[in-house]
Amino acid sequence: MKFTLQHQDPQTRARAGLIETSRGTIETPVFMPVATRGAIRALAARDIEEIGFKIILANTYHLYIRPGTGVIDDAGGLHKFMNYHRPILTDSGGFQVFSLAPLCKISENGVEFRSHIDGSKHFFSPETVLDIQRSIGSDIMMPLDQCCAYPVDKKEAQAAVVRTVDWAKRSKAHWQKGFDTGRQTLFAIVQGSLYPELRRECAEELAALDLPGYAIGGLSVGEPKELYREITEYTTGLLPAGSPRYMMGVGSPLEILSAIRHGVDMFDCVMPTRIARNGTLYTSKGRINIKAASFEKDNSPLDEACSCYVCKNFSRSYLRHIFRVGEIAAFVYNTYHNLHFMKAFMEGARSAIEKGEFSAFEKHWEVIFGSNSR
Repeated sequence: MKFTLQHQDPQTRARAGLIETSRGTIETPVFMPVATRGAIRALAARDIEEIGFKIILANTYHLYIRPGTGVIDDAGGLHKFMNYHRPILTDSGGFQVFSLAPLCKISENGVEFRSHIDGSKHFFSPETVLDIQRSIGSDIMMPLDQCCAYPVDKKEAQAAVVRTVDWAKRSKAHWQKGFDTGRQTLFAIVQGSLYPELRRECAEELAALDLPGYAIGGLSVGEPKELYREITEYTTGLLPAGSPRYMMGVGSPLEILSAIRHGVDMFDCVMPTRIARNGTLYTSKGRINIKAASFEKDNSPLDEACSCYVCKNFSRSYLRHIFRVGEIAAFVYNTYHNLHFMKAFMEGARSAIEKGEFSAFEKHWEVIFGSNSR
């Protein structure tokens, strides 16, 4: 993988760049749709390609549980299994271990946990997590880390940082020893909760590993948005400028803009697709709930400023109708539109950075979505 910094906004730390992988080039800043189990919920792979996404995210934990590495190996990797041939980033599965399995046991060697499907016991070590991602064939891999819930006391957060750094070191050694490092890239993940001194300790130790990219983990887990923004700014400033910076699990347009302002390049989140299935849609004039009675006889497009298939072909009245009667098409159309919005939104951010107008772009969307929008 190669990262090239192309533009820097003159008034902020916002930046535009290129991530080159063996399966394609990705323009940053970029939002990655989440294909948890190897599929974007309610969409076909051709929809993702039609919208224009150049990278998606899949989940190591869920793919390990089902269908398992044996099935993926037999298919020749996830790209062939799902017939998707652009870059894929996989998270480590660590977050799911901690969030889905409250009875997991954490040790210095890794995490023992029970499957949320059948209760069977499994063990993730830094090495086995990468081995699973080798079977998946992901272009960008995440190492096993320990993500803390919010709130967390400092002693527990400190222990998580120590483990995260140790596991990153083990991951790097395993990656360099047994992987095609030109095809599968390894990032590191900075933890430390809301404690600046722990964030600094973690970031400095991970930066010393000189890995190709760096992610910011442990945010957007319930903390106040003001603290999210403060820690994002602080942590991003500690990361190498010549590497891509990835904010994990953030999908709110305003929180994305806040992170871009401070130099973050990559984002992922289930939020745009999840709220679409609940009837909430992003538009150029803000969020709307398609279930609203005001749309019953509204024959205007969902968003007149949007060029997506849905907005060019269906009215608000029709979209409300099919959602209310439970048609599967409602999930498809809502999801398609929200992801199209996110793609155009990120392209707009990149264009604003190139023109040196990011602050104006950010203010424009702050007015539209409002300070309380997530």
